[in-house]
Amino acid sequence: MWKPNQPGTGSGSQSPEPLRPATPAPSNFDSGTRLATPPAAPNASTGEQATIGKSLVVKGEVSGSESLYIDGKVEGSISLPGNRVTVGRNGQVAANITAREIVVLGKVRGNVTASDRVDIRSEGSLTGDVTAQRISIEDGAFFKGGIDIRKPDAKSAAPVVVPEPAKATA
Repeated sequence: MWKPNQPGTGSGSQSPEPLRPATPAPSNFDSGTRLATPPAAPNASTGEQATIGKSLVVKGEVSGSESLYIDGKVEGSISLPGNRVTVGRNGQVAANITAREIVVLGKVRGNVTASDRVDIRSEGSLTGDVTAQRISIEDGAFFKGGIDIRKPDAKSAAPVVVPEPAKATA
């Protein structure tokens, strides 16, 4: 007689069902597979962003390699090259900002440098100089400062220093 089938239901046709829950290897393998896949890598590629909430105040230097949404206060400098910085409607920033893309819905006091574009939305306010390839200022937005439009290949068009030819001596 086959005893492992008798404790479950007693029929021989249901023997595979009691054996599956009794083997812990598949469940450990599944959970191990989930833990082995880092969630940070897919999130960074899908455009996840960090957030500074309404009640937060940051003083100092903010730098990193992901996009940032600011709804609180930031004083100092923000450097997120290759990423987007969005200053939300409640955001108040007194800092120089360097990023790929900068969107202003709140208040910014400081110079902004974008490798791609700067958007100042209708409820936004920017006091400072802008350096970017593209800029958009919606009706109703406040802007006070200078604008420097850089062409995409401005970095490669840096002045080239040509050495003088060597003088031959006789």
